[in-house]
Amino acid sequence: MQIAKRATAGWCLYDWANSAFPTIIGTFIFSVYFAQGIYGDADEGAKSWAYALSISGLIVAVVSPVLGAIADHAGGLKRWLGLFTAMAAIGSCLLWFAEPDPAYAIFALVIVVLSAASLDLGQVFYNALLTPNAPAHMLGRVSGWGWGVGYLGGLTALALTLVGFVGLGDMLQPLFALDRESAQHVRIVGPMTGIWFAVFCLPLFLFSKDFPPTGLSVAQAVPKGLSVLARTLGELPRHGHMLRFLIASAIYRDGLTTLFAVGGLYAAGVHGMDTGQILIFAIGLNVTAGLGAAGFAWMDDGIGSRITVLVSLVGLILVGVPLLLVDDITLFIAFALVLGIFVGPTQAASRSLMARLAPNDKEAEYFGLYSLTGKAAAIFGPALYGLGTEIFDSQRAGMAIVVTMFAVGAAILLTVREPERA
Repeated sequence: MQIAKRATAGWCLYDWANSAFPTIIGTFIFSVYFAQGIYGDADEGAKSWAYALSISGLIVAVVSPVLGAIADHAGGLKRWLGLFTAMAAIGSCLLWFAEPDPAYAIFALVIVVLSAASLDLGQVFYNALLTPNAPAHMLGRVSGWGWGVGYLGGLTALALTLVGFVGLGDMLQPLFALDRESAQHVRIVGPMTGIWFAVFCLPLFLFSKDFPPTGLSVAQAVPKGLSVLARTLGELPRHGHMLRFLIASAIYRDGLTTLFAVGGLYAAGVHGMDTGQILIFAIGLNVTAGLGAAGFAWMDDGIGSRITVLVSLVGLILVGVPLLLVDDITLFIAFALVLGIFVGPTQAASRSLMARLAPNDKEAEYFGLYSLTGKAAAIFGPALYGLGTEIFDSQRAGMAIVVTMFAVGAAILLTVREPERA
């Protein structure tokens, strides 16, 4: 099947579009504004934010496999993706109304929960659309390019936000002087993220290929999809390679999720980095992760997705161990930037391996299960990090658990066999 380059490019650009939300709202800017500006108590606000994201993850874990199974039987995944994209974009825009007052805390959390859940649910259908928009011999490259473009998109959106509206303390003054008393300079990141998402997702909907409709209405697809999902879950123990991959990927992806969640805390607590240093450091880390995702994509198609993931996990372990031991901040930054090179390909090659393992006509259903296992496991990593830190009174011990999760995931992945290439 001939796939137009613009279809592949349109698919990749969706990663560019949706990365603004986790970068600007989820990690660097709005989350801090919520805790300090809206809630008024940084520690308690951070806890409320974390609980909200946990609720969002729970929604995705429960709903994604069901939606995936239904969508596979109804066909036309773009309409499902369009629905959740619109919900995430509109929700982002509504954050403009979250003023710096505790009275707006519940409003902000509800919007963030719905927007984040919509973003993740849309990701189920987006990932499933990899197959019709990438030539079979280029699944790894296209998945890697998507991840790489996504990292670049998130950083570009963040840079424009900092330069245009937020600034960076004494280091950078913004171009547009919005009212800081009412936090307009921060609240504007909501509409900016929503517009960014809406504009850059258009190439996917205009040019990318879709699975054809099956002729079943949604009402007809619901009972059929649920029936097939129940049968798939019942048969999953007999599909050992798929089951072991879902378990392995859940463990090492939880390690990555924990690394993203506590990396800034670790840099501040162990090496005394301030907010500005952490932000610049995080930008550098995202650059190396994006380069790794794009660069290792050739390995994915050349020697296999499974081997690429294993090589990346070994890299995370070999770099992660000395990263835990160094005391010099320059060495820490150097090792961390090298670590980033292996983060991107772990994510990208895992997506392409999932696409290769998923049976034809069940892509959305299995990516729903992929999302389920990832979200279900995501509660353990941060908890284990906190437990290790508390028991040994050291964040190094907590981070050592994260490196161990990479090793455990890699050990289980060794038992998985990748399907032969056509």
